[in-house]
Amino acid sequence: MMKAYGGVLIVADALLLLLKILYYIVEAIYRIFVPVEEKSVAGEIVLVTGAGHGIGKELALKYASLGATVVCWDLNPQGNNGTVEEIKQMGVAKVYGYKCDVANREEVFKVAEKVKQDVGNVTILINNAGIMPCHTFLDHSPEEIKRMFDVNVMAHFWTLQAFLPSMIQNNHGHIVALSSVAGFVGLPNLVPYCVSKYAVRGLMESLDEELRRSSKDKPSKIKFTTICPYMVDTGLCKKPRMRFPSIMSLAVPKMVADEIVRMQRRNIKQVSIPKFLIHLDHVVRCLPDMCVPAVLDFVNAGVEPDS
Repeated sequence: MMKAYGGVLIVADALLLLLKILYYIVEAIYRIFVPVEEKSVAGEIVLVTGAGHGIGKELALKYASLGATVVCWDLNPQGNNGTVEEIKQMGVAKVYGYKCDVANREEVFKVAEKVKQDVGNVTILINNAGIMPCHTFLDHSPEEIKRMFDVNVMAHFWTLQAFLPSMIQNNHGHIVALSSVAGFVGLPNLVPYCVSKYAVRGLMESLDEELRRSSKDKPSKIKFTTICPYMVDTGLCKKPRMRFPSIMSLAVPKMVADEIVRMQRRNIKQVSIPKFLIHLDHVVRCLPDMCVPAVLDFVNAGVEPDS
């Protein structure tokens, strides 16, 4: 009797699951034509790592223009101070700059405590800082590989440990992480980099799920957004290779930053820039294994080794 009852429950749960899947498919199609309204970030405290140049700088400028209090972190104080001054020239007073090596846990916690005292609790954390040496796998030195993981992966852990507790306590916050299209597919001359960007996606997805499951009595309002850009013209891609430059050229940092802010304000969980790349990856992964290298050969995009 109990077995039969258990079987009925499984069938009922399976039917409910199918209904949920159908609902979410219809909702996703609807949102293609009617996007979610962008939420306000005015009054939020936004911390951007790697704010001294490139995407990080453009993100800081964009959030400042939207009325947020902006906290700029960078290892390079000259570039970081330049971003802060540029924001002040916009007539924005609520901007703060701090020198911080995000790969150093002790330094992250020390500077984070100063931010809390000077500014308040960070409500939007953007883990943008990253490095991308381009060599064949065996040409990477052990020190270079370790540094890449310290900056591209471990820094996310340290900033999250520093700022997530207050978000959980207040049940309010948003985490944005910069992964990469290289976090979807393995590429030559970028082996450690690809691994680091795969790791970022795994970190964001698992942490999001952990908070969802641990807060059923009071649903978590902390949002997660993982951004996977194609090659961006920030100086990291020194020798890009592309077969179709008219449709897959280096992206402009300002355009990428604008899209990141737009996706964060719409609570999008994961997106590539351009958007079609994430959908292309999903489709190709459903095909036989050899379809992936066939598509990569056709597209023929990537980077050549640094000199």
